[in-house]
Amino acid sequence: MSKKWYNYFVSVDEPGSAGDQPQPERTAAQTVADIAASVAPEPKLTNVPPPGASFDEIYSAAEIHPPAHGYTIYKIADMLQSEHIRNLPAEVKRSSILLALDAAGVKLQDIIEDAVRRDRALDTFERVQQKAVDDLSQRKEQENRQIQAEMDRLVAEHRARIQANNDAIAKERDRYYSWRLQKQQEEQKIADTVSHFVSENPITRGSVGGQADNPPQSK
Repeated sequence: MSKKWYNYFVSVDEPGSAGDQPQPERTAAQTVADIAASVAPEPKLTNVPPPGASFDEIYSAAEIHPPAHGYTIYKIADMLQSEHIRNLPAEVKRSSILLALDAAGVKLQDIIEDAVRRDRALDTFERVQQKAVDDLSQRKEQENRQIQAEMDRLVAEHRARIQANNDAIAKERDRYYSWRLQKQQEEQKIADTVSHFVSENPITRGSVGGQADNPPQSK
């Protein structure tokens, strides 16, 4: 097991004859493994709490309630932080807790099971939240792709409209310049004819607006 919170509670000193070869770590780990195996691997959460729910809400949803004797893993954690034993060596603290449990008629297994149930409830709620985040991420990413596609379509559509407008302007300018050139030629013809009969020619020639972008006039 990866979580070593049980080291405070599970004694590594198993009784045996003097000739026995002790295997403390394996025995402690096996003991906890057996206890953990008796607890449901993944508790069902009734009325799944909302994101950001308190730990008490999570435990309540997992139907984890304080036992009648009142000893939970939290109570043991508080006892370990008591000013009477918190600065003592780990082995002394462990022994003190075991003595207190024995005096209260509480089995060590009850404490470990409570810890395992709470840990698994937290893990289950984490998975629920992770799934919710993943589902939301998938939905929003799909929505973003749709928005981006709509934006791209609108940009392409508006660019096409802008290009069509520019093409219409260019086409109309070409038509206008072509007509104006013909006008100048027509005016020149009229002016040349009138010039034979007047000293000052009343015929206007060239652009009436005098735009700078006009094409060169014919001579």
